[in-house]
Amino acid sequence: MNIVVSDPKTRKAYTKKLEATPFVGKKLGQEVDLSDIGLAGYKGIITGGSDKTGTPMRSNFPGTGRKKLLIYPGVGFRKGEKGERRKRPLRGNTIAQDIHQVNIKLTHHGSTPVEETWPQVKKEKKAADKK
Repeated sequence: MNIVVSDPKTRKAYTKKLEATPFVGKKLGQEVDLSDIGLAGYKGIITGGSDKTGTPMRSNFPGTGRKKLLIYPGVGFRKGEKGERRKRPLRGNTIAQDIHQVNIKLTHHGSTPVEETWPQVKKEKKAADKK
């Protein structure tokens, strides 16, 4: 499971890949303690997520399942004409074992900065990019 933690103060996001799934059963919009993932003293709100196929979670669809829903523009459906609705596959608002990525926004900060606990990995530029 990939955990993406966003810090509104620094406007940066930090990613960590975990083998365990610490937030199973939690819902979107619920505040969680982040000490389970190595951020002691931190708390955050679950803002979203997706499964391995990239299907997003939607807060107004209860449960853990995946289903095609008739939706209006928002999560899972970008801009449309006025009044347009489309059928799109979406995940429920509860985190299950098959969720691949969870997005969390920090609400309470701990004593050590996130940069020290989860250092960001710098991507190296390819030779083709340097030209």
